[in-house]
Amino acid sequence: MHVFQKTITVSEDDIDDLNHVNNVRYVQWVQDIAKDHWSAYATKNITKKYSWFLVNHFIEYKNQALLGDKLLLKTYVPLVEGVSTTRHVEIVNETTKKLIVKSKAKWCLIDNNTLRPTRIIPEIAELFN
Repeated sequence: MHVFQKTITVSEDDIDDLNHVNNVRYVQWVQDIAKDHWSAYATKNITKKYSWFLVNHFIEYKNQALLGDKLLLKTYVPLVEGVSTTRHVEIVNETTKKLIVKSKAKWCLIDNNTLRPTRIIPEIAELFN
């Protein structure tokens, strides 16, 4: 199983009225890391033919992040089945190593021409190994 990761720094735009990262921002980061992972490995031919549709999403907030914190975003896809995948995302404070957010989401592969679910071909499944 391949783990894709990137580091970000919490900016002023990420902060809410309670002086910590707004929960909506975490949801955006979960979506962003999924898209970045897909874009880093999928060929232009694949991205021209296929897209992903979010089916459901569970997010658990474990700790808070503050202005200036460096966060490590990690994602991996342990399950590819039929037309869908299960994607996990973890956001960790790089300095303290504390888990900030844990997320699990089910994504469905869509054929861009028909806009209907389509079986995940081996070429796509291999992108996540």
